[in-house]
Amino acid sequence: MDSIITDVKNYCFFCGRIEDCDHHFVFGSSKRPLAEEDGLKAPICNRCHTIGKVDERIHDNTMAEKLSKMFGQAMWERQKVSEGYSLEDARIAVMRRYGKSYI
Repeated sequence: MDSIITDVKNYCFFCGRIEDCDHHFVFGSSKRPLAEEDGLKAPICNRCHTIGKVDERIHDNTMAEKLSKMFGQAMWERQKVSEGYSLEDARIAVMRRYGKSYI
């Protein structure tokens, strides 16, 4: 599935540099495939993703990782609401799909 986060391709969602890979907003070995299926991803450069300074990248930065998962859940819920779910039903659905609520 394409991204439900952004229509922009080829540029880092966070800084605008040329993208190197996709960042999955909900991640972990069992959750990344679900995020891929659900479009919870955006293009990202390696610097913002994993190789920049800890306070400038997503991974290995506790606060950035938490915010990523919260944002991913919010976007997933937004998608479900646009499909006719109530916000409460969307929250329940995300907990069933991903095993917990990040918000």
